[in-house]
Amino acid sequence: MRVRLAAAVGADAADLGRIAEEAALRLHESGQEPDFEVRSADFATDPFFVCADRYWRRRFADSPSSETALVCAGWIAVHTTAECRSAVREQWTLGNGFINRSHIETREQLDEAARGIVGVPETADLALTLLLYHAGKLRANFAFDDLNAILTTSALATAAGTHRNEPVVLALRSFAAFGSRALTTEHASDLLDRAWTAPHRSRHVLDVCLNGLAFSVPFDGQGELLRRLAQEAVDIYPDNHMFRFRLATAHHLCADDDEALSHVDAALALLAHHGTFSRELLLEQYLVKRDAIQEARLRAAREAEHEARWRCQDAANADLERAMHRSSVRAVELVAVFTSAIAFAVGSLQVTLSGTLSLRERLWLLTALGAGLSIFALLIVGGTWLITRRRPRR
Repeated sequence: MRVRLAAAVGADAADLGRIAEEAALRLHESGQEPDFEVRSADFATDPFFVCADRYWRRRFADSPSSETALVCAGWIAVHTTAECRSAVREQWTLGNGFINRSHIETREQLDEAARGIVGVPETADLALTLLLYHAGKLRANFAFDDLNAILTTSALATAAGTHRNEPVVLALRSFAAFGSRALTTEHASDLLDRAWTAPHRSRHVLDVCLNGLAFSVPFDGQGELLRRLAQEAVDIYPDNHMFRFRLATAHHLCADDDEALSHVDAALALLAHHGTFSRELLLEQYLVKRDAIQEARLRAAREAEHEARWRCQDAANADLERAMHRSSVRAVELVAVFTSAIAFAVGSLQVTLSGTLSLRERLWLLTALGAGLSIFALLIVGGTWLITRRRPRR
């Protein structure tokens, strides 16, 4: 088995996964635990890690309990190097917690498990493994308040000792705080900052932090913060499909749907080359997000089209209003001038056809009448303009 696994080093992901899966199946069926050392947590290049991962996945599927987690913790302590131990623990506890999220142990069962490891060697490491495994289940179920309680007030948290300040625990607490309506955004942001800036943070820490921001109770600046941190994660891990997906989610929250579509398509392309156990579930999740982004783009395009139409309609209405205003003013002016002309004509006839005035007197009288009527018409026109003129808006 070791020879076959060693020969798989350098193979493509599909062959490496197949060889590791076959070896894990034989170990599981024979009732034997892997007896080799794991020196990395790299799914792409380390067949020994992949084989051990598949083996423990089967063990957790058979019995998704604290007892299995304790056995796994013991194996990790003996068969992993110090450099990769934390990464392996985080991968197996959070990953198998997600897979077995439907099997939730009660607080009493967890307290009993915590009491059972008090006083044994490496109590804190064992407690941390149990704590992360159960936290992985609660995280997968979005049980924010229960997750916060188990990480802060449980017997397992107490037994974990200083491990409670590990970046992964802080990240999980920030996830719980962002999703809880009983805790403040400021508290969640403080935990996020402590986890994100930890010098020995892992990929899983970044993933949990971004996950918490993506599923947070909405707050001002959520999209911008998620976009900044997700971009940082993508810069560090450019081939990580999940970080690309988080970046797409961030752009979607910021209403930048073109960028969101670009990144979710990149996540789908990266996922196609990643032989993860939950590939189908992730594929469905990514496609749902892509549909939501597409719908948002179409909705934004329709809204922009409607807005353009409203602007055109408003401009047309304004033109019509101005035309009607001018027509009304001109009509009043025309009536005033026409009335004055009729009055002058009637007055002229009366002066011309009757009376004993001389021609000179009649001409003066007609001139006075015309001047008076002209002044009347000008007053009407001027008053109409004064009343109906457009005033600047204050």
